[in-house]
Amino acid sequence: MSSREFLFKYLKKYPIPLISNIILGFSGAIFNGVNTALIIPVVLQIVGQEVELKGAPPALKFIFAPFQGIPEQYRLGVMLAAIVLTIILKEGVNYLRAIVAAAFKRRMTNSMKIDIMSTLLETDIDFYSKNKLGDITKRLGGDTTQTTTAINSYVDLTIYLITSFFFLSFLVSLSWQLTVISTLMIVMVAVVNQGVVKRSKKLGKEVSNQQRMYSIKVLEVLGGIRLVKSVGNEQQEFSLIKKMMLKLEKFNFLAQSNSALIKPLSEITNIFTVISILLVGRAFFSSQLESLSAILLTYLFVLFRMMPVVNSINGVRNTLAKASASVDFAYDIWRRDNKPIMTQGIVPFNGFQDKIHFKEISFAYPGHNHLVIKKADLVLPRGKSLALVGSSGAGKSTFADLLPRFYDPTEGSILIDGRDIREFELRSLRKSMGIVSQTTFLFNDTVRNNIIYARPDAAEDEMVTAAKQANAYDFIMQLPKQWETEVGDRGVMLSGGQRQRLAIARALLQDPDILILDEATSALDTVSERIVQEAIDHLSRDRTTLVIAHRLSTIQNADQIAVLDKGQVMEVGNHQELLEQKGLYHRLHSMQFSETEASETTGQQRIDYQTLSKASYEARTQLNSMIGSLRLLADEIVDTPEEQLELTEEAYRSAINLLRTFEVFENKLR
Repeated sequence: MSSREFLFKYLKKYPIPLISNIILGFSGAIFNGVNTALIIPVVLQIVGQEVELKGAPPALKFIFAPFQGIPEQYRLGVMLAAIVLTIILKEGVNYLRAIVAAAFKRRMTNSMKIDIMSTLLETDIDFYSKNKLGDITKRLGGDTTQTTTAINSYVDLTIYLITSFFFLSFLVSLSWQLTVISTLMIVMVAVVNQGVVKRSKKLGKEVSNQQRMYSIKVLEVLGGIRLVKSVGNEQQEFSLIKKMMLKLEKFNFLAQSNSALIKPLSEITNIFTVISILLVGRAFFSSQLESLSAILLTYLFVLFRMMPVVNSINGVRNTLAKASASVDFAYDIWRRDNKPIMTQGIVPFNGFQDKIHFKEISFAYPGHNHLVIKKADLVLPRGKSLALVGSSGAGKSTFADLLPRFYDPTEGSILIDGRDIREFELRSLRKSMGIVSQTTFLFNDTVRNNIIYARPDAAEDEMVTAAKQANAYDFIMQLPKQWETEVGDRGVMLSGGQRQRLAIARALLQDPDILILDEATSALDTVSERIVQEAIDHLSRDRTTLVIAHRLSTIQNADQIAVLDKGQVMEVGNHQELLEQKGLYHRLHSMQFSETEASETTGQQRIDYQTLSKASYEARTQLNSMIGSLRLLADEIVDTPEEQLELTEEAYRSAINLLRTFEVFENKLR
């Protein structure tokens, strides 16, 4: 399908408004032609010149015939009344046509935007990783509006052509010789304007490109305003945006200046046309001097009424040329064949009983040959947890994208109870999964609406319970409007830990069968991490959980841990088993929890590395717990005496455990 076929698809989608528009336009042309033909005889009678129809063209005789039987003293009044009536009918029809055209354009615009939005929501995430938000927004907004304007212009062009044909037929009936001259002059107008139209197309493309770049830049700067301000780049970004604005205005000015040429060029050509008609007309009608005035004046008057229609045709051509780039952009984003869209399964997903099996999967991102996952085979039993660890770029987060089918494996398959997940309905499959990631997204809406987003029908008590389980209830109650507090764009009004707790509350309320935790605490400070980790522990209890972790301290209780390196599964086991293997996991663990491999004892013996690493880890764990509790008390985050007592006791227990750890460590050194 071409972009022009794309336009006509929406034209054909609403046949009744389309046909009504054309019929009303044609009716207006008829009324316009009739009152035009009647005006000249009336003017001649008013100035006292007799109108002689002998030898007049058949068209004039046909129009004047109904008035021939009217007595002379009443004829002028009746003709004036007929002119007024046709003008009223013409303007009434034009008003109705304007209403129909506006409704037609509105319905087309809404329909096109709905279709594009539907396509965008079905499009895979890979599309959004390769296209900028500003570009998509501009296409959905400005380009779509320009496209519907182009569609309306095609309707207008049809009406103008019909009107021109009606006038031209009338002119031919008056004098085919003069009409040949008029037609040649009209063709000359079109030829002269062709250069303007071509330049309009080129400038329209430039304007559209500049608008796209401007939209992208503005959205990027506003979206990253914190970074812009943090490095003091306000003036630099302002200068760049200002430069882009001036460039956009320059092309807009050039486009408008170019379009403005159409009218003067047409007017100049019209003057030459009238002069030619006057000179040639006298020669052609020299043998009919008695009817020369009526015929020639009528011809010129009809021609003058036709010229604005011809000018409108050239104007529409110019509008279509300017809008051509926007039409191409809108068509490109409307198309489905050039976008990655997941194939839909037909089997509803209603939970599972056995396991999730990543069966020999390999994956490369679309458009790339490099495999980020290579022949990985992992099993996640129902109700258990599987943690994925490894260095950056090992492919951990890719698993979090494959399970909910944001992408499909390049090779192999993901099976749930032995059935390929590509056989399941996408909506029901994803509804069964809760995802809490490092970069939590919150809508610029209320706390309530962000929590119930996955379950809009949730009861009030369910929402409150989820918030309490996520350790979010207390801080929500301290917000200015509590549940109705606006959190700002992407939750900017909240801290990182608060945003994470809202995301966990949202997942708890959703009550998913499968939970995906993608480095959910990696961006938090120690105190926030402790609070959020408690909420995560509650969320993942007795739930099938896939954990992607950078901090090994958060996954030591996982049922299974898979160690990835360059997309390959290197080791699988629980925390203790992997430590005992002294492989890659052991090295990662040692890097995080110890800075030295050994230290000398009494200058002769070396400390057992594993003992030191384990003791260091235990000490840090207890210290983190104790510091977290004391920080909460010091910052007066907790209000009730019961919570204060509980945190005090917890800090005390951590201190005792820390002392015991040191005692065990000292005994092993002896």
